[in-house]
Amino acid sequence: MNVKIRKASASLRAKLRSPGRPPVLHRAARWPFWQAIARGLSSEDAAAVAGVSMAVGARWFRQCGGMPPSHLAPSAAQPTGRYLSFAEREEIALARARGDGVREIARQLGRAASTISRELRRNAATRGGNLEYCSHTAQWHADRAARRPKEVKLVSNHALRKYVQDRLAGNIATPGGRTIAGPQVPWNGRRQGRRQARRWSRAWSPQQISNRLPIDFPKDTSMRISHEAIYQALYVQGRGALQRELTACLRTGRALRVPRERVRGRGKSFVTPEIMISERPASVEDRAVPGHWEGDLILGLDSSAIGTLVERTTRFTMLLHLPPLPGHRQQPRDKHGPALAGHGAEAVREAITKAMSSLPKQLKKSLTWDQGAEMAQHVQLSMHTGLQVYFCDPQSPWQRGTNENTNGLLRQYFPKGTDLSAHRATDLQAVALALNTRPRKTLGWQTPAEAFNELLRSTNRRSVATTR
Repeated sequence: MNVKIRKASASLRAKLRSPGRPPVLHRAARWPFWQAIARGLSSEDAAAVAGVSMAVGARWFRQCGGMPPSHLAPSAAQPTGRYLSFAEREEIALARARGDGVREIARQLGRAASTISRELRRNAATRGGNLEYCSHTAQWHADRAARRPKEVKLVSNHALRKYVQDRLAGNIATPGGRTIAGPQVPWNGRRQGRRQARRWSRAWSPQQISNRLPIDFPKDTSMRISHEAIYQALYVQGRGALQRELTACLRTGRALRVPRERVRGRGKSFVTPEIMISERPASVEDRAVPGHWEGDLILGLDSSAIGTLVERTTRFTMLLHLPPLPGHRQQPRDKHGPALAGHGAEAVREAITKAMSSLPKQLKKSLTWDQGAEMAQHVQLSMHTGLQVYFCDPQSPWQRGTNENTNGLLRQYFPKGTDLSAHRATDLQAVALALNTRPRKTLGWQTPAEAFNELLRSTNRRSVATTR
């Protein structure tokens, strides 16, 4: 009999790798850590709550991509009691050392005798040539058996993985098809700094990719994936489906999930008389009538700037090239002379007039701006373009929510603290094209370009009908 047991133990040892060092706490013991993370604590503070070192807490946070796995989420609360816990396995090991029988151990733990018998048979240690029961080794056996063998969908479906990768990191291009490389940004495994150049790409978000798949592949059900699965493939270590370098192409550039920081808008006071947003017609607010625009400047290093115009109904975006004028950065400078940085009142007025010149009159109804000095010539702008200009209240960027959201998207290509004057007009056209050809949730996953083209076609049909 002993010979058979030794042979069975040797065969089992050949199949199983060594459990090695026991893991630092087990599944049930990690709940306090993730509950503390859900309350807003840092990984270091959450590690202190869980009773582990800061290094262990940081490793748990990094391995899970900043989000708890489903079986450790705070919503999972406490164990159901269906499976034996590590504490119960310790009690079983102590009882076996005292020589207690299976039924006695089951009575002490309030479990069925068959549960204890099965635990001793399945999860006993075999390295020593016998079936001695060790709690750490038993827990390792149980964790190993509980792993899901299901293969990640992005690993098995090559076409789906290529579709996702192309839209996460595909190169942007001009309307003529010429690729714009953008800045060369090495990936260092961490979030790209706010004052560093960011990688330029098509950069669809995982939610945009997930919801665009049924439109592009209406009959191919294998081309379906949730945006959460894409995020996990990027953030969770060991998934192996997507390269973690692609996190640099996400809008945030984060290598891990972290709570978003709230940014307080800072406005500029503008003391000259103007038409306030409170006097803007109510029809502008509900977005039912197209032709109402929102505008702003995004600023960079050395007073460089790029103008942005967004149509409220379709979210169609146009970028204004505002290069510095001759004499900029030269000393001495006449402080009472014209603005040479390129985004003075006259330069902005001319840029908006040029951008609006190709649009029909029906799509040039109003423009809402903040109280910046670059709009000091708004009266001349209204005369040249037919736009009725309205101004937001001081320090109230939420009154131009569409434009503020668009500026946040554009910061992926034009980060704060970089020289925006280095970009040519063709570069801005390429970035605008990339933004206008990304599907938007608010448009039913249409792209702004598709929605804007429908407006242009309907406007042309109405104008032709009125001339007959």
